[in-house]
Amino acid sequence: MTKAGRVWFGVTAAVVVLGIVIQLFVSGTSTGGEGFYRDNPERVLNVFSFFTIQSNLLLGGTCLLLALQAGNQDSAWFKTLRLNGVLCIAVTGIVYHLVLADIDDLSGWAWVANLIVHTIAPLLGVLGWLFFGPRRRTDGRIVSWSLVFPLLWLAFTLIRGEGTGFYPYPFVDVGEHGYGRVLLNCLFVALLFLALAAGATLLDRRLGRQTVER
Repeated sequence: MTKAGRVWFGVTAAVVVLGIVIQLFVSGTSTGGEGFYRDNPERVLNVFSFFTIQSNLLLGGTCLLLALQAGNQDSAWFKTLRLNGVLCIAVTGIVYHLVLADIDDLSGWAWVANLIVHTIAPLLGVLGWLFFGPRRRTDGRIVSWSLVFPLLWLAFTLIRGEGTGFYPYPFVDVGEHGYGRVLLNCLFVALLFLALAAGATLLDRRLGRQTVER
């Protein structure tokens, strides 16, 4: 790991922390009474149910370990989490800007938090992977394991929503769209995830070969 790479990953982890802290502050101090959960600590804890936040946590946590050169980074566990962090944050950025951005009307610190977790962190995460890797960490087995997290998030979201009536995003709102439409929406997102995973695997191999040849 180069020094530049460690600095990049350290900055990425710091930006993620900043974005999540600001979002927690905004959620915890909002006095307008808007939102599904109107009281604390429910409204603060509910922040962590969003795929956006969990994707940022995956990215930030793995980038921090890379910056510190900590943990067994050759393990299948770390490789899976690393790929999850990159793919999920990429999906977060793409889906937000294609589907969700137009329904947001934010200002002040809420706008800042939104910019960080939906735009800046995805850019840092994807560019960091492209420029600094680490390489030769992605294959079919790792891609298969990387599917576990988004599937678990979807199952948790649908089960929780059935009991509470809360869904973090309009496209997974069963109450509004029904299970058929929601599952179709999720299929489109899953295809995006798989396409990015396939592209990442092929690119990782190619960039890995170029690194070895130098």
